[in-house]
Amino acid sequence: MDKNTGNWPRRKFVTTLVTAAGTLPLVLTPMAGIAAFAPNPNESLTIQQVIDIILKSIPGAPFEKTVDNIKAGNVNQVVTGIVTTMFATNEVIEKTAAAGANFIIAHEPTFYNHADDTTWLQTDPVYMHKRELLQQHNITVWRCHDYIHAHKPDGIQMGVLQALGWDKYYDATTPYAFTIPTTTLGEIIELVKRKLGIAHVRMMGNKAQNCSRIVLAPGAAGGRLQISTLQKEKPDLLICGELSEWETPEYLRDARHMGIKTGLIVLGHAVSEEPGLRWLQQWLQPQLPGIKITHIPSGGPLLWA
Repeated sequence: MDKNTGNWPRRKFVTTLVTAAGTLPLVLTPMAGIAAFAPNPNESLTIQQVIDIILKSIPGAPFEKTVDNIKAGNVNQVVTGIVTTMFATNEVIEKTAAAGANFIIAHEPTFYNHADDTTWLQTDPVYMHKRELLQQHNITVWRCHDYIHAHKPDGIQMGVLQALGWDKYYDATTPYAFTIPTTTLGEIIELVKRKLGIAHVRMMGNKAQNCSRIVLAPGAAGGRLQISTLQKEKPDLLICGELSEWETPEYLRDARHMGIKTGLIVLGHAVSEEPGLRWLQQWLQPQLPGIKITHIPSGGPLLWA
């Protein structure tokens, strides 16, 4: 995610904290209310028709300004299968082709910058290889970033909450802040590692300190939004995907020196939002009963040495 587009987790975290109170049933049953959009299971659908079905559930869609557009391929081809993923990596593209699918719905950029501007990459061998790989397998890539965050409730947020077993604590009035039974920071660290399949996290605080009020900010909201939310919610713990080391961590270091005990867990960008793409797969499948939809995790690119 990028700070410049104006949609929550990176962009409008504070200003979108208030969500309509009637959305709670969607938390527990993400397929609720979609039967009206379900096509004939024997009907062939184009990629554009699938996109249109998704947009019917997004308030205000289609957006005039969005990064959610086609990154490669042809929207008029008939869908043979769909893959949801965080990043349309070369590995994910190959697995998509092996699965007989030709439509990737990716949450993040395909070509290494937020807007997928490729004018500066035209002769780059890495870019050319990926473009040729997509063409070879006749695969279309569509980004679903702004739209899934604009869904009520935010599909990425709900996917992470469900993965952690915290969806029962969801509060529609403050969808990114909630209260769990008191537990220690160390216990929460072990929970997120186990539930999200993370070998290591970065953290700040005393593992023995108690935490109850949580702010969960998958992805990368940016330092100003993270700090503004800390000011507003005064949580015991901020859990985020990624951050600038010279912004939020330095604020918290000074805050803790003053006696404010807010803790921090940094998950990593890809793993912090990947459950939202699994949520999308589970939400979309009943609307497209004749099309196989598979979630293929892209995972994070970095390892611990």
